[in-house]
Amino acid sequence: MSQPIFFEPIYQERVWGARNLSSALGRELPEGKVIGEAWEVVDRPEAQSIARGGDFDGKSIRELIEADPAGIMGAGYDPQRPFPILIKWLDCADRLSLQVHPPASVADELQGEPKTENWYIADCQPDASLIVGLRDGATRQEFETRLENETLEECIHRFTVKAGDSILVESGRLHAIDAGNLILEIQQNSDTTYRVYDWGRVGLDGKPRQLHVEQSLKSIQWDDFEPSAMSSAGEKVVLADCSEFRLTKYALSAGAPALSLSAGEPRLLSVVEGSVSVGGAEVVRGDNVILPASSAWEISGAAGAAFLVTDRFV
Repeated sequence: MSQPIFFEPIYQERVWGARNLSSALGRELPEGKVIGEAWEVVDRPEAQSIARGGDFDGKSIRELIEADPAGIMGAGYDPQRPFPILIKWLDCADRLSLQVHPPASVADELQGEPKTENWYIADCQPDASLIVGLRDGATRQEFETRLENETLEECIHRFTVKAGDSILVESGRLHAIDAGNLILEIQQNSDTTYRVYDWGRVGLDGKPRQLHVEQSLKSIQWDDFEPSAMSSAGEKVVLADCSEFRLTKYALSAGAPALSLSAGEPRLLSVVEGSVSVGGAEVVRGDNVILPASSAWEISGAAGAAFLVTDRFV
């Protein structure tokens, strides 16, 4: 299986979205929709990525894994196990809700799924920022009081970002994405999000969106003070190395040799600048493809191209 697997994106309408995926990534978006998310690789009962082109055209990711679990995912992979990673593009034209994902220690009790994710800032407005963690010294008691008084911004940690920055948001870490960010999110295969505060906003239906205050308070890591994003400048930078996955960014320079990846485990290739060649296919900015475990791969491109490789998720 020597072909990378491309998929059709699944577009999701969100109150905080816009139409920027069209101009930024050249995407053809559904007419008249406010698109906040493009689900690029997903294997869930409610959403299935469908392969585009090549020998796999028209098949769902679930069908592909069940037909050849060893070829795609490696020896011994349970064909009934969902693909462990979900990749999204996020067009954050407005601020997202303040939210948290349940850590494994409380997820079962709350009937949710843990969700550790990494945000890579592909582009952003000059004053764009993120909200991650708590202000140094903030307490749960202060948080709850300010939540009631609608002064919550006084105890959360907000900081500016630039294109190329990256931050790991582990389960239990309080977070929100501010307006003006185009983000590639690579996460555990989970869709459990608890909104603790939504800035007084209403949803696309004109009604306040559902909050999950009790679940959020049980999930928030209360000693997570003032984390920061990291720069991805450099030819090879490990952006995240956690129990769920490893994420590495590569930036190509003139005359750089091809990146060689051995067979034996699946990888995800996400191009964030320019284009690269792999397995006889061109993968361009915005594309997210699976590189099946059965083949070795060489990734090459012109100077200025940059891409992320996700591995160690099986």
